[in-house]
Amino acid sequence: MEYHGRKMKNTAVLLLSTPMPLACKGVVAAISQFLIAHNGSVLHSDDHLDSGRDLFLSRLEWDLDGFDIPISDFEHHFKPVAERFLINYHLALTDYRPKIAILVSAYDHCLADLLYRNGTGELACDIVIIISNHPNAKPLADFHHVPFHLLTNPKDKRESEREMLELLGQDVDLIVLARYMQILGPDFVAQYLLRMINIHHSFLPAFIGAKPYHQAFERGVKLIGVTSHYVTSTLDEGPIIEQDVVRVSHRDTVEDMVGKGRDLEKVVLSRAVRWHLENRVLVYQNKTIVFV
Repeated sequence: MEYHGRKMKNTAVLLLSTPMPLACKGVVAAISQFLIAHNGSVLHSDDHLDSGRDLFLSRLEWDLDGFDIPISDFEHHFKPVAERFLINYHLALTDYRPKIAILVSAYDHCLADLLYRNGTGELACDIVIIISNHPNAKPLADFHHVPFHLLTNPKDKRESEREMLELLGQDVDLIVLARYMQILGPDFVAQYLLRMINIHHSFLPAFIGAKPYHQAFERGVKLIGVTSHYVTSTLDEGPIIEQDVVRVSHRDTVEDMVGKGRDLEKVVLSRAVRWHLENRVLVYQNKTIVFV
């Protein structure tokens, strides 16, 4: 199967964590032997030891061609290994195209970038809907043939969240906040925990909340940055996926900072979304390991 000239892989990915004392007793070998015993060919294996938390974390990808266990039965067959090493794991198939919804407000630069990257095949997903509290993004949505929904009463946050829940349901795999400038309530966030990625226009934990570029200007910083993170009920404190910075000087106005920051926002958000789609992000204890 191909999308935009890119052949879809027929592989599976295992993201896992286990207590480090057990990992030292051969968890990598046990998993590899399990896969090989069922005709699975290991393509990539990437490991990390968090000595401060006594955790072993890993991403393992293997070829499904010839693998003799149906994926629907994987949990049953893998259970003895998982129980022996106290493995917490997430299994994903790389040929699955996640369904994505994008929330956006007045600024559409991140949305435009995501739509372009999806159109070229860089982001292997299906963007099923764009929801906004402003009409600005509709021409972009129409151009890319993605359904667009303008919230009925955007000033009523509670009603807007109910409206979005009805539109999104539970079929959406990921929600991307592409500069959606509204704080989402805890009940809404709980419905999509670790399935919602935000771009915040500062290098967190600095300048949390509104107008971070203005805060940075007043502070006289020499670097400004942006942060892409999973959304939690605590504002701008979810697990961080990606960050980057750009240099500024005393000659830069707030408007200059905003311009430089927007270029960075697009890149950082697209990286975070792509790594999530490729099952490269392992979340633990409000942190992430990104296997790239």
